[in-house]
Amino acid sequence: MNAPQTPAAQANAPRRLTDRKRLAILAAAAEQFRSLGFDASSMDKIAANAGVSKRTVYNHFPSKDELFAETLVQLFERSAAALDLAYRSDASLRVQLTELMTIKVRAMADQDFLDLARVAIAEGMHAPERARAIVARLGEREEGVTRWIRAALADGKLKECDPVFAATLLQGQVKAMAFWPQVTMGMPPLAPEGQAAVVDAAVSMFLSYFAQAKHAA
Repeated sequence: MNAPQTPAAQANAPRRLTDRKRLAILAAAAEQFRSLGFDASSMDKIAANAGVSKRTVYNHFPSKDELFAETLVQLFERSAAALDLAYRSDASLRVQLTELMTIKVRAMADQDFLDLARVAIAEGMHAPERARAIVARLGEREEGVTRWIRAALADGKLKECDPVFAATLLQGQVKAMAFWPQVTMGMPPLAPEGQAAVVDAAVSMFLSYFAQAKHAA
């Protein structure tokens, strides 16, 4: 006879099953959005491919818009979770920023993420409100760079500036070479040496403008 489950095990089992179903839905959605686009995808097809009921899909995601946004965010987070690196006062600004931006470039080179980003941009052309929602969700995941800049400011290593403005400039320089050409013109992701060159240039420009003189090297 099997031993009875403890209360903790009983509480955790449904949650684990729920998590597995959620992951299956996101995987099925990513595949369908990539292959069919947003409009041709349906919650019915996604439910069937995930092996769950349509009601289960809606329990996790109240709308196709919400599911699409979460799918894109999850793909980005799969590679970019480390973008929340904590600021270290005992390490050089250049070393820390290089690490942060290298992680970001590699995350944006994920082919699944690029494919869905193209779908998102295409949808944004005729449904701007959908694009705004997705950009807002992704922006929340980029807060790590802004937090790092705030910490560097508090440590006296950077000149007085708006942390959001500074973070947007820094990440925009990287995206100009390592994201937008790939999404809008179908260019291949940068090779490792190309990624390193973009990161080095972006970090150097950021430090030359925002860093206190003795910390700009």
